[in-house]
This record gives sequence, C-alpha cells and structure tokens, in this order.
Amino acid sequence: MFKLVGNEENKPFMEKYMRNQFPFLGVKTPERKAQSKELIRQSKQLALTELFAEIDRLYQLEEREYQYVAIDLAYANVNRLEFTDLKKLTAYIQLKSWWDTVDAWRKIFGTYVVKHPAEKDAVFYLFYAHDNFWMRRVGILLQLLEKETLDPRLLTQAIEYDSNTDEFFIQKAIGWALRNYSKYNPAWVKAFIESHSLSQLAVKEGSKIINKK
Repeated sequence: MFKLVGNEENKPFMEKYMRNQFPFLGVKTPERKAQSKELIRQSKQLALTELFAEIDRLYQLEEREYQYVAIDLAYANVNRLEFTDLKKLTAYIQLKSWWDTVDAWRKIFGTYVVKHPAEKDAVFYLFYAHDNFWMRRVGILLQLLEKETLDPRLLTQAIEYDSNTDEFFIQKAIGWALRNYSKYNPAWVKAFIESHSLSQLAVKEGSKIINKK
C-alpha cells in the first residue's frame, strides 16, 4: 500500500501556509512527485473502478499530501475519463476544501473540456449555480487553460451569478478569469468590466493586464 515518507522539519511551514487547517507529513511537491512516480505509472494500467478506489482511499487519509497524490492520479488518467467519471470526481472538490485542492481539481476539469469541447456546456453546468461556492469557483475558472476557444457566454454566466457574492475566493476567481482572458481578448474584458457592477477586488485583478497596455 502506497505511503509517503515525510520530513518533520517541513511540517510546521507547510501547515502554517495552509493556515493550520490540515496536518502535513512535510513532503514538498518535487519529493511527493518522486515518491509517487511509480504509483502514477501503475495507475494507468488500472481499471477505472480500481483507480477510483485508490483515489478515494488516498482522499480519506489525514495528511494533506495524500489528497495531492489522489488529484495527481486523476490528472494522470484524464485521457481515460468520460463525463460520468468527471461527475463522480466533483464530490472530492467538496471534501476537505481549500484553494489548493480545489484549484488542482479545476485543472483536471479544464483539461477535459479542452479535449472534449462538445461537452463543455455539460461540464460547466456541473458547477454553475451550485450551493457549494468552491464548486462555483471551479465553474468560473473552468476555461482558464483556453485562449481563442474560451466561451465568453459561459464565463459571463458564471460571473454574473456570483458578481455580488461576498466571498473572497469567488471574487478572486472572477478577477483571475477576467485577467487571464484579457491576454487574448482585452477589448471584451474591458467592455465587460465597464458594463457590469463588480467588486473592487474583481475589477482590480481583472484589469491588471489591460491597465499595463
């Protein structure tokens, strides 16, 4: 059974960075990836039922690094996943939630929609208007990996739904999504910001690149 070997010296710094919400083993990212390399390699040969069982087992373990390994497993196998598999994975976004795991899961969903553009709407609506704000954060940031293929209709829906939500991680996500899209379509982002009532944080974050031009 896979087990990480931690470093006691790293633990207090890693736990403090996450505001002491989770216990850590003290395994930094490069070492975690080195220790889990063989597990990741073997996971690609597992049946999906076995893969999901291992993801679940790791996610139930106490130390935070095991959640990171679980997400690494899912990401390594994203090419094998179908929409029904993605739907199952949304449950983990809502477990032990904080920005570190939520944003890591977002990358998996974002990668999936790049590979399966016809299913983008279906994936988006897994998150849109969800009761859990971390799920909605994923919806706002779902297209972060995209450039010209980004669908401004979905981005508009996600932002408008939460434009007045008094939650830092939502407003930060709105700004991040707008800032990222402004690299490719600054005129659209500028017009969007001017035509919508957004929080100061969202406007500040979303306008950073535009204001430099």
